[in-house]
Amino acid sequence: MQDQKQNFATTFSVDRTPQEAFEAITDVRGWWSQEVEGVTDQVGGEFHYRYKDVHRCTIRVTELVPGRKVAWLVLDNFFNFIDDQTEWKGTEIVFELSERDGGAEVRFTHVGLVPQYECFDVCSNAWGGYLGGSLRSLINTGEGRPNPKEDGNAPDHQNAATALRARRSPQDTSLADGE
Repeated sequence: MQDQKQNFATTFSVDRTPQEAFEAITDVRGWWSQEVEGVTDQVGGEFHYRYKDVHRCTIRVTELVPGRKVAWLVLDNFFNFIDDQTEWKGTEIVFELSERDGGAEVRFTHVGLVPQYECFDVCSNAWGGYLGGSLRSLINTGEGRPNPKEDGNAPDHQNAATALRARRSPQDTSLADGE
């Protein structure tokens, strides 16, 4: 088993109950992406996330404990900015909730997303934006900031993936142009 200290993890507090946080987390379209298709609020349900041609994945809901825990398993994944397309496959995304100072604490761990992965910096930055920005806002105010439908503007945290793709593109285009 991988060293738990290496998995990407973050914790934040909200002014709502653990149950309200649970309900917001399972409303994936409200904080991650309006493009999500499928079942996000039932154990065994599967949903598909996609952001333009940059990222797409298929996720299965593996555990739901109201007011306490949400867990997902990544079944399939694609990033257009990395070479090893297996990096997210088989990883687990876990939200653990607890009461804290009249509100709730949300502990997020992406089990298997480790610093050795090519996508780690971009993914940890994106998770930070989705969790600390969009999900926290959805829980506290009822309004998240998910990726919009295909024709909308990208959230700021998407800039890191855009920069990484730009650094990779000279080698990609040179091979396509003359070889």
